[in-house]
Amino acid sequence: MQIPESELILNQDGSIYHLNLRPEQIANTIITVGDPDRVNDVTQHFDTIEFKIQKREFHTQTGKYKGKRFTVISTGIGTDNIDIVFNELDALVNIDLDQRTIKQSFTQLEFIRIGTSGAIQADIPINSFLISEYAVGFDSLLHFYENEFIQHKAVSDALVVHTNWFADKSQPYVVSCNEELLERLSSDKTTTGFTATNVGFYGPQGRVLRLKTQDNDMNEKLSSFRHNHLKLTNLEMETAGIYGMSKLLGHKAISMNAILANRATGEFSHTAKKVIDDLIIYTLNKLTV
Repeated sequence: MQIPESELILNQDGSIYHLNLRPEQIANTIITVGDPDRVNDVTQHFDTIEFKIQKREFHTQTGKYKGKRFTVISTGIGTDNIDIVFNELDALVNIDLDQRTIKQSFTQLEFIRIGTSGAIQADIPINSFLISEYAVGFDSLLHFYENEFIQHKAVSDALVVHTNWFADKSQPYVVSCNEELLERLSSDKTTTGFTATNVGFYGPQGRVLRLKTQDNDMNEKLSSFRHNHLKLTNLEMETAGIYGMSKLLGHKAISMNAILANRATGEFSHTAKKVIDDLIIYTLNKLTV
């Protein structure tokens, strides 16, 4: 059955609507970054770059590093953009855009987020690398899809009770990373964690400027949460959406975090650019072993 034009929107050149990409322009291993300028920070290390395009906040470059083909794409900030980026990248490999039909053979993509994050545990040092083994989403993205089969409901239910979760907020969902990518990217230079994906940078992460938050103790509640071996370690704004959409679509995903701040100790990195670049090089090298 053909997918209607109103649902699968293509540009006049046949490229996918928001990303402006065609299937041959992306690799099967895709690095996502939030900041469009960070795409260049990754691809400056490439041996060759074959393709570049930017539309809105979606900046894409495809090239090779140590002989392996990568696509690097910026998502912008937030899980609303994750919905766009992941659906459209999946469509490029698993939908025949000319016929507007789902392909019979499935292509699995690898997604590696390289981003920044703030720790909420005092024992996680700034300038360290943290891999999100699990993530909890405080947004509503996954609730628009059939998703029960990928959630760790016992963990999210325990978190709701522990935090006395405000009923008017979206119900938290917990998803895990791809175990194969976790093993490939782990080393004595990394630690694993349980990441909280927030819907904003200020109030949703407990920052107070001129507006009061609904729950002044939320960060303390998050940092004190324990469920079996799990404790929440850090805050950011995309990982849970990435894990959720990847699992629903049948792809692999991992989130690599440069810890630039520690909310528990009040510290912020004085070498943020170097830490991010070190994480980029570390990740690229691990993916090409």
